[in-house]
Amino acid sequence: MKFYSTNNPALRVGFKEAVFNSFPSDKGLYMPLSVPRLDEDFLKNIEKFSLSEIAFEVAKTILAGSIPASDLRLIINEAINFDAPTVKLDANTFVLELFHGPSLAFKDFGARFMSRVMSYYLKPDEKILDVLVATSGDTGGAVALGFLGVPNIRVTILYPKGKVSEIQKLQLTTHGQNISAIEIDGTFDDCQALVKGAFADAELNSKLRLTSANSINISRLIPQMFYYFNAYAALKWQGCTNLMFAVPSGNFGNLAAGLLAWKMGLPAKHFLAATNLNDTVPHYLTSGMFLPKASVQTISNAMDVGNPSNWARIIELFKQQPEELATLISGYSFSDEETTTAIEEVFKQFNYVVCPHTAIAWLAVKRWRKENPADIPTAVFLSTAHACKFLDVMPQDVSNQVAVPAQIRNIASKSTSVASLGNDFESFKKYLSKNI
Repeated sequence: MKFYSTNNPALRVGFKEAVFNSFPSDKGLYMPLSVPRLDEDFLKNIEKFSLSEIAFEVAKTILAGSIPASDLRLIINEAINFDAPTVKLDANTFVLELFHGPSLAFKDFGARFMSRVMSYYLKPDEKILDVLVATSGDTGGAVALGFLGVPNIRVTILYPKGKVSEIQKLQLTTHGQNISAIEIDGTFDDCQALVKGAFADAELNSKLRLTSANSINISRLIPQMFYYFNAYAALKWQGCTNLMFAVPSGNFGNLAAGLLAWKMGLPAKHFLAATNLNDTVPHYLTSGMFLPKASVQTISNAMDVGNPSNWARIIELFKQQPEELATLISGYSFSDEETTTAIEEVFKQFNYVVCPHTAIAWLAVKRWRKENPADIPTAVFLSTAHACKFLDVMPQDVSNQVAVPAQIRNIASKSTSVASLGNDFESFKKYLSKNI
């Protein structure tokens, strides 16, 4: 499989180059040259397969010729070694729990797969690889654990000062070894701009071998398809095949992966792009105008993105059928007040605790059903993170019911190490030149 840039359709690179040079010099994003469909017999019998078996089939199909099948199976078995269950709330509503990995967030799928792929391709005598990652909350923690101790790779994580939860901050700053963290006086969009600026800087790239662990890296996006197909398999086994997915969205990698899965044959009827007040995409879906803006801080902080990078991939997927995009996706945005109320409502109605991001996905389902009362597909809303990460912004009567997992309790006693910078590129460039 070859990959091209969204800004240069004539460009052709292999998977290895797309992984290591994650951000093309033309500032586009890598996309597969073609989107292959999964084998029809496999889809027909998908409920008979485990998550790792489904993941292998999806990866083998989209990465044909990039990694030998035997090696790819080993990578997946090591990376995807946790579950992604679908939990029934009522006859037509399921929550897809994606927080059972090491960092308790859906980003574990992408980070662990990507780290194993990079380690597979990286030779011992090659120049050390410097991974840069901007995070609005959960990406950094997943990347840190995914790459911790991986030989010949260093990771530098940028996060916005005062805009991640305390538990998220601990997950970013307590590892040491080959993991470094920088607190940026700005927003996630500032962090993302600094990372992109580093990739575009010729002087830095002459000294350092840089790559990204954000969802701009295609190896982050591919494994996120796995859980969409796995959810379909689980619900098909229960007799539910008319599915709609509600996706809490920030940088839109998660929705991009779902739509890529749809192109590969995922039998989904509709997708809901659910955001907080950072509503660039819902506004686009209703107005036709994509107007990036400064990100707004909310209690669903991992979604505080005003200029989502991966929307370019989604547009690229549907460039030949733009009308299909308009009918396949509905966009909704919600306030902090609505999110808090939703957390309480879900707990009261289902005795189930959702984090603020997951609550927004549930609100999207609720809104869509109100607008489409005659249409009743089975709704699957994605739970992207464990609620324990957001206890400080959740209603106390609900947060009191949350059991904090052992891995979170253990990091509270660890010492932290973090650098602090402004949001100007020259300061960041000097830091990279001096410290890595």
